[in-house]
Amino acid sequence: MTGIQVRPAALDDTQAISALFRARITAWQRLNASGQVEDVPYTALTIYERWLHGGPWMSVETAALHLSHLLRGAGLPIVVEVEGEVCGYSEGYHGQEAEPYGDHLHVAHMTAEPDLHDAILAHWLEQAAAMRCQRVTATCVANDAAARALYERHGLQPLTRVQRLSLPARTGQVFYKASDHPAANPAQINGWYMQVGRLGSARQQWETLWPRTWFALPELREQRAHRLHFSVAGQEALVYCQQPLYVPRSAELSCWTPKPFSTQVLTAIRDWAHREGYRTLVMLVPDEVAKLLGADAEPDGYTQETYAAAV
Repeated sequence: MTGIQVRPAALDDTQAISALFRARITAWQRLNASGQVEDVPYTALTIYERWLHGGPWMSVETAALHLSHLLRGAGLPIVVEVEGEVCGYSEGYHGQEAEPYGDHLHVAHMTAEPDLHDAILAHWLEQAAAMRCQRVTATCVANDAAARALYERHGLQPLTRVQRLSLPARTGQVFYKASDHPAANPAQINGWYMQVGRLGSARQQWETLWPRTWFALPELREQRAHRLHFSVAGQEALVYCQQPLYVPRSAELSCWTPKPFSTQVLTAIRDWAHREGYRTLVMLVPDEVAKLLGADAEPDGYTQETYAAAV
């Protein structure tokens, strides 16, 4: 394809990027007064109802908040133009994690027609080299053959695998202190591990979860979420715990630690969650952490792979 240009995104691109994401939605729906799902026009939905279809890009208002956050240093947003028209979008996150990731550039949210994916990934490989990163990383669900083929064409190979499990919260015998931790500077997690909840990269998850970007929406502000610092037997952990929609006694966990995730930290989190009234913890973890969870952990079949290439 000719006439392709990849460039940094600007706030003026908000509408075009939002349109790319919204084009993937086949039906706009909401619950009516009787609790039944009904199809409605996009314009009939509130900003929050649009959000429920896929996050911040579902409306221009929240898209502008997200893009502004990225442009102020949280990430590296880019657009792909074909003959002057925005036809693709992607985000990059520069992270410094413990090995096997190291100093890397993580590629996320490739939103474009498949014939533009090669141009996007080639751009990120060039950017990583210019930034002197050790490697480029990208993720996909384990059965996404198209994504895996794309990564392998550009020299990326499987690096790690995570699976999602549910674990009962319960009281435990460990001394710990858990305190609110609103500070959102990502420098806090430089060089740390993220062995729980690493859905993309540690930096991507941090910038998605920790800053209070979405407090402008009352429905999201009122959703139960905790940003915590744990001190456990001489170990530290930063933990984000969020109550998912429609499952009030469940909690989705993300955790960053300066040392590998340990049974002491796990015991403390389970004890804290039980005391807070949660009964089930949902955790995305690599195989080495899954072994720490014991026989109580139940996988739901979701797995994700990280691919990487040295730069």
